[in-house]
Amino acid sequence: MAMASPFPSLDHAISIAKDIWFNKVDVIGWLEAFAAHPQIGESPSSHTTSAQWSKGEQSTALATATDAGLQELYDWNARYRQKFGHVFLICASGRSAAEILGELKNRYSNRPIVELEIASQEQMKITELRLRKLFSTQTKADSGSSQYSSAVASKAEKERVGVIGQHLTATLEGLPAKAPKVQARTRPPITTHVLDVSKGSPAAGIEVRLEMWKGSRPCPSFGETDMGRWVLEGSSTTDRDGRSGQIMSMVDALSPGVYRISFNTGKYNPGGFFPYVSIVFEIKETQTLEHFHVPLLLSPFSFSTYRGS
Repeated sequence: MAMASPFPSLDHAISIAKDIWFNKVDVIGWLEAFAAHPQIGESPSSHTTSAQWSKGEQSTALATATDAGLQELYDWNARYRQKFGHVFLICASGRSAAEILGELKNRYSNRPIVELEIASQEQMKITELRLRKLFSTQTKADSGSSQYSSAVASKAEKERVGVIGQHLTATLEGLPAKAPKVQARTRPPITTHVLDVSKGSPAAGIEVRLEMWKGSRPCPSFGETDMGRWVLEGSSTTDRDGRSGQIMSMVDALSPGVYRISFNTGKYNPGGFFPYVSIVFEIKETQTLEHFHVPLLLSPFSFSTYRGS
């Protein structure tokens, strides 16, 4: 966000924030953001701006909660964290304790992958709310008022953007104003990382293999015996952050075709349902210069994936 500033309007800031959150931040980053939130019903001990915002956003819930209700919230929060591995996240602004408790109970039955997506949406609502606060605190005059000249309005706009910039760049003074353009690859064109959603943490030590289809047909068919038609491109083991590292050679352009990435999940979790997981995907002629990130969200009895950036 700091690299993309200054923002000419609130809508522009929100649009950039959504793009970064959903398209550039990975699941590990999501969990890091979740961990910064206090538990619902719990007053934050810190006096940072973020902590005070959280306190204000939970004010309705705290004001409407009985002692018994707070205890029930505490108990359900503990159950939720044990199941999903992260704090229950909801945009609490204006919600009563009973509303939040009801939503917590409803979401508790979700599968981890579904709940992770819902929590990320709620985090974005909180981010949008806080961006609105940053902008609104500096907006003193009605834009349609004839009491202010264009020069004064321009000065107010600069001050407002300046305050937002201070919030965003407080810890990034040494960074350049804009991200440099990348002229060549700085990472392999195909990467992956694995998140153990049952623990809410990266899955380290999983063996990963990347293969490319070299059969007589351009693409393998569903149900076809394909022994000996996959050629190994590279292999690695996930590190402490769940990332595969350099799983293939650093090439400027990928060869178009069908690839298969496989994870030795049986060795990682011998008691799980999957002895291994393979994901097959195709790279088109027009995509050979792109980067493909194929994360795996894993639990003992389910898995999910998507194409990241």
